[in-house]
Amino acid sequence: MKFFHLSDLHLGKRVNEFSLLEDQTYILDRILNLVQEEKPQAVVIAGDVYDRAVPSAEAVQLLDDFLWKLSRLDTQVLLISGNHDCPERMAFGGRLMEASGIHIAPVYQGTVERVTLEDEWGPVEFCLLPFVKPVQLRHFFPDRNIQTYTQALEAALSQVGEGGARRVLVTHQYLTGADRTDSEELWLGGSQAVEGNVFAPFDYVALGHIHRPQTLLGGKARYCGTPLKYSFSEVNDHKSVTVVELGEKGTLTLSTLPLTPLREMRRMRGSFEELTTPAALAAPGREDYLGITLTDQEDIPDGFRRLQQVYPNLMALEYDNLRTGTRNQLDTPQAVEEKGPLELFRELYQTQNNKPMSDQQEEYLEGLIREIWEEEV
Repeated sequence: MKFFHLSDLHLGKRVNEFSLLEDQTYILDRILNLVQEEKPQAVVIAGDVYDRAVPSAEAVQLLDDFLWKLSRLDTQVLLISGNHDCPERMAFGGRLMEASGIHIAPVYQGTVERVTLEDEWGPVEFCLLPFVKPVQLRHFFPDRNIQTYTQALEAALSQVGEGGARRVLVTHQYLTGADRTDSEELWLGGSQAVEGNVFAPFDYVALGHIHRPQTLLGGKARYCGTPLKYSFSEVNDHKSVTVVELGEKGTLTLSTLPLTPLREMRRMRGSFEELTTPAALAAPGREDYLGITLTDQEDIPDGFRRLQQVYPNLMALEYDNLRTGTRNQLDTPQAVEEKGPLELFRELYQTQNNKPMSDQQEEYLEGLIREIWEEEV
């Protein structure tokens, strides 16, 4: 069985106040072309379909158009909600859509939705598990101790069992060890990490949540990544559609089909003069989404506006010179994730007050963190 693995469309997303609807429309059309050419039996969409829980009317219309066109291509669609989606809104009309081959995971109510497709080797069971938090699972599994995301996933998947049929899990979670980007939400202390052993019963795990394409768990779990670049930390990433081919039990082949965007996202570097020479202006890619680093020692008056007249989709401007080189460097998102909230508050307090917190302040803060964390997870 051959199927496409997509995730994190983030329809309606804005980057640096630029709407990407035109770019998203373009890339979805490219995906439809690939479906026509490759004829997969199914298209899996592993969450974060929208960028916001309450999407714009334009984003809803774009998804409606995409799903309708997929339904006309004789392929099954399996879709779950991610942490950016409202599960109730995503599930609306799902039972009606099944007749058209569109299978949308319902709001999680203690059971994992299953869709079975057939090929020459027999049945393939797709288990659709939307993004869930430990606090949701405690309600359905009161006899289990569910404090972490790993424990939550263990509980949710406990009903799947072993069995001999080929199984594919479609879920939206952060697998321990995955490589993050700046366009994703930040989780303090790695609080949302899920250990890979919970996915043992599955022949393939179609993951959403992480924007950088990567394969984990010895090749049987994969983040396909976003179809477009959503931050400058992704400028060197190669966006693609992941193609999954399941043969008989134990046989799995992964490949990718490249996606070329309407506009690239890239960085440029140089002095103001170098970036505005006739040769620079004649170079291709002036319509790309750009982050420019100026090396001039003095700030260019009204530099952003003047550069935007030349590069209309300039998103970000910064300087790299003797003055900026002396600034304190901020922690990377990965470094922040490795620290707990108390440690981060200690550092903030020290920076602002030039002295450490007292024992009484730390004790009060620890109580607040425990109370807030209980609601969050």
